[in-house]
Amino acid sequence: MMCDMKRTSPGRGMEETWIDRRHKKRKEAEAEMDFISTLPAECISHIVSCTTPLDACRSSLVSSLFRIAADSDIVWERFLPQDQDYKEIISTSPNSLSKKDLYFHLCKHRIVTGNGNMITALQKQSGKRSYMLGAGELTVILEDTPKCWQWISIPESRFSQVSKLNYISWLDIKGYIETKNLSPRTTYAAYFVYLLTSEHVTWTPKIPITSRVAYEKSAVAVEHSLILDPLSYGGRRSVTLYPLTFEGRVGPQARYRLDGWIEIEMGEFVTEEDNATVVCSLMETSSFCKRGIIVEGIELRPKQ
Repeated sequence: MMCDMKRTSPGRGMEETWIDRRHKKRKEAEAEMDFISTLPAECISHIVSCTTPLDACRSSLVSSLFRIAADSDIVWERFLPQDQDYKEIISTSPNSLSKKDLYFHLCKHRIVTGNGNMITALQKQSGKRSYMLGAGELTVILEDTPKCWQWISIPESRFSQVSKLNYISWLDIKGYIETKNLSPRTTYAAYFVYLLTSEHVTWTPKIPITSRVAYEKSAVAVEHSLILDPLSYGGRRSVTLYPLTFEGRVGPQARYRLDGWIEIEMGEFVTEEDNATVVCSLMETSSFCKRGIIVEGIELRPKQ
């Protein structure tokens, strides 16, 4: 006697189990959304304000309730910077602007301070601050000696003047940044921003320059051995693959930015104190002549 039995392949059984799990998770998510939808919009706004601007924009796509909550002034007031430079701009902004509109307005417009030698900007996705010290705010050995350094104006720069290296053997550039101007509890990377003129080929571009990033008066520092000269192969811009760092690893590589400048990472640090000073320096003290560098400044950006 033959029995008519249904047989299910192992593969089909696993597929049904996977579908069941997805269905269960969807039901659980719907139950959570039903619970959240019972909360007042103001309560949801306070929750969203504990995230980031990017998360707030994403949450506004969930539902009309979330859109109202995520667009509220409660959320975007939390993302607005509270330091004095921004407060002055915020206080003079039109009252018709919502806090969200004001936030994105600040992201699009950099703030120039320090007699035009410093620039502060907000990163749109995180709300964290980037900061740039122009050449006029840096401490440079022999910067007042015209045969060594020359102040020039070029249209590519965000600053009214940049510094051009004419001739020097002792290269020593330092930038001092107060952490109160940066976002707290954030890992920052410092970048040297510059151009190379045709004169730089007269000195060997493969001579490494030492970069150092550290808190002032601290024995702990991040040091790298840098090559400033990007190379071109077949019309394509690329970078050198050397030298090694002090730990024996390949160091940071110079790269062209979208604005036409060159940048190279000097090191990184974490903002743990509100009133500390970070020192970023470049040094090369051999007797070999250096020339042909146009210095725009040192830029500090939050690490992704």
